[in-house]
Amino acid sequence: MIEIKINKTNENQRLDKYLLKYLNKAPKSFIYKMLRKKNIKLNNKKAEGNEIITDGDIINIYLSDETINNFKENKQINSTKQDFKIIFEDNNIILCYKPINLVSQPDLNNKTNSLNDQLIFYMHNKGEYTSSSDFTPSICNRLDRNTSGIVTFGKNLKALQSLNKAFKDDLIDKYYLTAVYGTITKKDTLELYHKKENNKAIISKEYIPNSKKVITQYEPIATKDNKTLLNIKLITGKTHQIRVSLEHIGYPIIGDKKYSNNKNLDNFNLKNQFLHCYKISFKEQDEFLSYLSNKSFVCKYMDISFKNVLNFFDYEI
Repeated sequence: MIEIKINKTNENQRLDKYLLKYLNKAPKSFIYKMLRKKNIKLNNKKAEGNEIITDGDIINIYLSDETINNFKENKQINSTKQDFKIIFEDNNIILCYKPINLVSQPDLNNKTNSLNDQLIFYMHNKGEYTSSSDFTPSICNRLDRNTSGIVTFGKNLKALQSLNKAFKDDLIDKYYLTAVYGTITKKDTLELYHKKENNKAIISKEYIPNSKKVITQYEPIATKDNKTLLNIKLITGKTHQIRVSLEHIGYPIIGDKKYSNNKNLDNFNLKNQFLHCYKISFKEQDEFLSYLSNKSFVCKYMDISFKNVLNFFDYEI
């Protein structure tokens, strides 16, 4: 038998979800069977699994040590280098700079050296996270591999829940810098329909089957030699939304080989599209992250090839 006392770092989640994290090798059917048989109790009472656990709750698991060990496996923490840079950090969150050529989360080709892996290893080295923890810290917003800029990371459960909810409820604004071919003189809002097909996005002015509306606001910052530097506010967030939306209206992003027919990279030494998430702004946040309300954070870190584009327009962040 094992007794677990819930504290403020792991409260405010469903009992069954917590148990699946704690006994991370156990199938869901096993967890529910043990709840039905009263082999798992909450505060010495029969539990269904849908209860929200709070600080001070006691979970008793009436199983042998051998059974518990068979269903519990310490997480693997990958040793990684640190390609990111810290913009802001406290006990709850990290705001960091993700450079180009780094994936946000593991994929088939990058299983152990994503930004998420690097941040977890960073916390491990600081003594803030261990492989036996029942919570895994995680990034909350993703950027494409060849897009750089600010990524948010929740260091504890409450922070992760609050950040995810803030993004879902549109309480965090994201701003991007990009440069396009063509001269744009007025700000505007694009409302289009987006659909992902294989590894590309399809955009349309009219609804197409299985598409979703995407909204992108843009405003010109500077123009030069039939090119325009833009400030983008992303209202929705879909795959390649900014790139495909701007190309759709005739202003392809400089350096974008996927959505632009113009392969001329204009001696900027670009290997991919110029797109940088340079600022995020927090609106009114919930109680846990209320200290971030109405604060903005700017990322001045940038690949040298991206800086060449800004220098072309005589612009600094």
